[in-house]
Amino acid sequence: MKLTTAQALVRWILAQRSETLDGREVPLFPGVFAIFGHGNVLGLGTALEEHRGEIPVWRGHTEQGMALAAVGYAKATHRRQVGVVTSSIGPGALNMVTAAGVAHANRLPVLLLPGDTFTSRAPDPVLQQIEPFGDATATVNDAFRAVSRYFDRITRPEQLISTLPQVARVLTDPADSGPVVLALPQDVQAETYDFPDALFAPVTHRPLRPRPDRRQVTEAAGVLRSSKRPLLVLGGGVRYSGAGQRALDFAERHGIPLVETTAGRTLVSHDHPLHAGPLGITGSSSANAVAASADVVLAVGTRLQDFTTASWTVFSPDVRLVTLNAARFDAVKHGALSVVADADAGLTDLAAQLESWRVDPAWTSRAADERASWDAHIDSLRSATSELPSYAQVVGVVNDLSAADDYVMTASGGLPGELIGGWRGSGSLSMDVEYGFSCMGYEVSGAWGAAIAWPGLVTTLLGDGSYLMLNSELFSAAFAGHPFVAVVCDNDGYAVIARLQEGQGGKPFNNFYADCTTSHASPPRVDFARHAESLGCLVFEASTVDSLRTAYASAREAAVAERRPAVVVVKTQPSTWTEAGAWWEVGVPEHLAGRDEYERAKPDQVRYLNS
Repeated sequence: MKLTTAQALVRWILAQRSETLDGREVPLFPGVFAIFGHGNVLGLGTALEEHRGEIPVWRGHTEQGMALAAVGYAKATHRRQVGVVTSSIGPGALNMVTAAGVAHANRLPVLLLPGDTFTSRAPDPVLQQIEPFGDATATVNDAFRAVSRYFDRITRPEQLISTLPQVARVLTDPADSGPVVLALPQDVQAETYDFPDALFAPVTHRPLRPRPDRRQVTEAAGVLRSSKRPLLVLGGGVRYSGAGQRALDFAERHGIPLVETTAGRTLVSHDHPLHAGPLGITGSSSANAVAASADVVLAVGTRLQDFTTASWTVFSPDVRLVTLNAARFDAVKHGALSVVADADAGLTDLAAQLESWRVDPAWTSRAADERASWDAHIDSLRSATSELPSYAQVVGVVNDLSAADDYVMTASGGLPGELIGGWRGSGSLSMDVEYGFSCMGYEVSGAWGAAIAWPGLVTTLLGDGSYLMLNSELFSAAFAGHPFVAVVCDNDGYAVIARLQEGQGGKPFNNFYADCTTSHASPPRVDFARHAESLGCLVFEASTVDSLRTAYASAREAAVAERRPAVVVVKTQPSTWTEAGAWWEVGVPEHLAGRDEYERAKPDQVRYLNS
């Protein structure tokens, strides 16, 4: 079949299918986010136009925003579908590097197709070509190498035959999942080749279930049997495996308290008696208290990031750590006894060896006792009276008015701590807190992608800083007809970084607008409501908890009815936060007041565990 490189790539994309965790067959690549330029409009753009009735192409307004939307789509489909993003060369391509970092850090699949400079070099230097002085083979797309799970530059059409199976492998593998980058020189996109028909035969990619080594399972079971106070930590790998119910059955059968990581949030119903809450700095004091007393920790599907482990001070120095992870890279960290396997398969095999073993009921009941105290604390924060709503109250309003099949998300600033620690879910896998990379602006772009994928209503929570950093995809979503609700909390600056700065003894500087350099006696302010309205969004404003409740309820109805984003703008408190009582290691200079706390906490940091 004689095709251009771009035509062959599009035909292959259309042939790939995926099996969801509930057994449905869907397209592996459900759509393409595109901004065309001279580097991709005639090659890939023409090929996509030829199939415009078979695959949707959504026009974005920043390359980073489109790629973040694809990341949000992958998370909302539990990694079973993959967004495709294409840009021109030069700045368009480089704009996607940040999004590739988000996908890489969060182990989420996305296919990035940046245009590239001519392989012939005949028109060099072509528009937007940087021409590295010391390496004639390098282009801006080499910047993707550090944030790609798989990278290739297609310099001959027939290279697709060998690289496309690797593309599918990485995008669908539970251990290697992450961003794939195929750099496409614009002259090669237009070159033709006689491709084998078999390359375009339909293929269905099903979830892999690698089983653990028997010896690893036996060792892990022995460690658990010897424990008096075991703890089960559930991470994103449990979600992507579809092993939430398996993990809950495992905990119930053996009486093990459980906690969730950021990526594992909403795996378990909030009020389940074994649920101690979310773990770590942005988690809950209840989960942290149980973790501090645990003698064995079974961490499933998590890389145990610093916010989860409170910079490795949340566990006892004497704890024994068992990790169950599909990626050996993550399983062997921190001296853990590692079990390399799919979460569902690994827990099944581990339960078979533990048989009827159960822990002391007094330890089992510790989870509910501790969580009751945390719930009372959150209740007090939500019911507090003040002139402006706090973040905790904003989360409370959204939580109270959300339906069971709704999806809630955030990414940066102070809202992750409020949403992770304060949300009360029903166990429906309905949260995305992008805290692997904590990318400002993901809240809007990721919500666009999630809104395309998720069957219920998506609500995203963000601060004024994130809104100003990347808001253009509000228009993209409004134009395409993808509704969601964005709650914009305006606290007049980068409040959470000001909290870190001043909390460690630093002077207020360059975070709140009042502490920034300006030549104006009365500096300008952004009218977020009018700005969002100009981008095609429905807008609702609030200034109190009661008016927020009314505004958010109206926004939910209007977004669905009119098929476009609804933005709720609310002025919020700049210095009231939900505290989980955990430590986070940051570099504190000796002359700042926070250095004393640093010196006190540092010796409690577990560096390497002997499991």
